Amino acid sequence: MILIRAALPALLLILSTSVGAQAPSASPPDPRDTDPVKLGWMIGSPPPADKLIRASDGSSYRFPQWRWSFSHWRELVPTVEVSRGPLPVNLLTRDDRKDLDDVTFVPMGGGKPMTWADSLVANYTDGIVVLHRGRIVYERYFGALKAEGHHIAFSVTKSFFGTIAATLIAEGKLDANARVDRYIPELKDSGFGDATVAQVLDMTTALAFVESYTGDSPSMNAYRAATGFDARATPEQAGPGSIYEFLPTIKKQGAHGTEFHYRTPNSDVVGWLIARVTKKSPVEVLSERVWTKLGAEKDAFLQVDTNGTALVGSSLNARLRDLARFGEMMRLGGRYNGQEIVPKAVIDEITHGGNRDAFVFGNYPTLSGWSYKDQWWVSHDDHGVYMARGIHGQAIYVDPAAEMVIARFASHPLAGNVNLDPLSLPAYRAIAERLMAQ
Repeated sequence: MILIRAALPALLLILSTSVGAQAPSASPPDPRDTDPVKLGWMIGSPPPADKLIRASDGSSYRFPQWRWSFSHWRELVPTVEVSRGPLPVNLLTRDDRKDLDDVTFVPMGGGKPMTWADSLVANYTDGIVVLHRGRIVYERYFGALKAEGHHIAFSVTKSFFGTIAATLIAEGKLDANARVDRYIPELKDSGFGDATVAQVLDMTTALAFVESYTGDSPSMNAYRAATGFDARATPEQAGPGSIYEFLPTIKKQGAHGTEFHYRTPNSDVVGWLIARVTKKSPVEVLSERVWTKLGAEKDAFLQVDTNGTALVGSSLNARLRDLARFGEMMRLGGRYNGQEIVPKAVIDEITHGGNRDAFVFGNYPTLSGWSYKDQWWVSHDDHGVYMARGIHGQAIYVDPAAEMVIARFASHPLAGNVNLDPLSLPAYRAIAERLMAQ
């Protein structure tokens, strides 16, 4: 652990210069020095002024405060419930492995070997669950997150709704090759209007929108204000005030279908498409088609904008084990808890992957050879790995060859997963190999 304390700040500063990373103002501190319990955030009745965290002043999305707020999101913003329904919980059995903490791996790019346990600290992990053949073999929580708590999953949310949209396509309720404006005429004059449903799902739309988490993108800043993720300076602040008002303002730039560029508004369009063809809110659809069928432990929830529209690209909050259940359902080809939740043909399509030539334009240095399909990240490696990924380290990692699923929540000081991949991806692979060997 002493090695981590000495080397981590320099390592993170180097990684922060990579494409897609969030540049820090200074070297990030040792993760243990930002433990929210140790720092005393939001403790007291009321908490001292210097320990208060609010969404209204932006402190809920400020490091190290977010090491507390990511596990307390519903206390800070308006949300809507994703019901688990009345059916019994599908209990996960346990087969705890005591040997996994000592599994070692070499970080991406080389360097000294690191243990699995040390990598969890180094990547600001809040919680992690490893399933092997459906049984919990490893589970740990840190800081403000407890096993019974919720945590924001950020863009892992996209994979839930991408899977639902792909299922609607398989059922003939949604046409992958149809133009978006066939279903949403409100987007006819926007950059989405002449894009196909498949191009939106695979993020090969050509849009005048730059996804950036450093505050340097006017389009991203306007998006965050419209969704309510960022507080407006004043109630009269100019610009769209809801997600459905914002999406029609995005213009086309280039040719659809040729380049992959990660842009969250695509996922909001996916949610709008789901709502149009089902005549139900995406929240209801997620509950009916997924959450009630998984045997989830607890209701989930999604943040909503000022009009009550759920933010389907970024705001799912759930228990960690419920994310693991979803990953296990995917690993099992869509059948879980005694029923088919997603058609196997949909899982096959996702795992086959998307356009690898188009993916190159996304410029992800830690994901060479990967692709993006139906809001999932597909590795094309020899284990058939695919992932749901969210900023600051949220993940569902599915390794079919190893019969393994890993679900992780984290609160890394830098948004881009390029800052976590050099440790997390080889660490996951090392755990997979240990499980396969024994």
